[in-house]
Amino acid sequence: MKRFTTLALSIFMLLAVSTLHASEKGSMMKDSAMMDEMPASMAKSYEIDAAHSTLGFAIKHLGIGTTRGSFGTFEGNIVMDPEDPDAFDAVVTIDAASIDTKNEGRDKHLRSDDFFGVETYPEISFKATGLKQEGAGTVITGKLTMKDVTRTVSIPVEVSGPVQSPFGGEVIAIRGEFQLNRQDYNINWSKTMDSGGLVVADMVDVIVEIEAHHKG
Repeated sequence: MKRFTTLALSIFMLLAVSTLHASEKGSMMKDSAMMDEMPASMAKSYEIDAAHSTLGFAIKHLGIGTTRGSFGTFEGNIVMDPEDPDAFDAVVTIDAASIDTKNEGRDKHLRSDDFFGVETYPEISFKATGLKQEGAGTVITGKLTMKDVTRTVSIPVEVSGPVQSPFGGEVIAIRGEFQLNRQDYNINWSKTMDSGGLVVADMVDVIVEIEAHHKG
């Protein structure tokens, strides 16, 4: 009787192990099939074409006028899949000393410690953290760093392309505008006018017009 009980127990254990292995194998095959069904990412990397792009700004002067400028030297890459917003990524690095407002005396002052302090903080950088649809529009969020201060910004944008360039490769374009307070980045020089207004406003309009190329 004891031998029969031992034999029955052994058979039961073998059946249980076989069933478990079959279940695991079926689960692995199912997971593999699901992975096979998942579409491959179509994300591509695009290099920013600075010759066809503008990183500009506009700020109120004396409370009534507007001073405009841009940065002439910058570089970066954008990763994008038109069908997958989660694949979006972007990194941009700007040479702070390349600021240009069409006035050398003013530009020299902007490069000084009163404003950008380019000797100590030579770069301005942006690192995207996401792209999402908001209503009928598209918004890029990311971390903007100036003078070692990093803050999150949201940029409503229009994304165009990709289109095939007659010079080879694909091209995308991104255009957007947003406001920031320069005081948030320790760019705080100004003077108060007799009327009570500021010589240089705190709020800055930032204009982004990017063209980027994928060479394939």
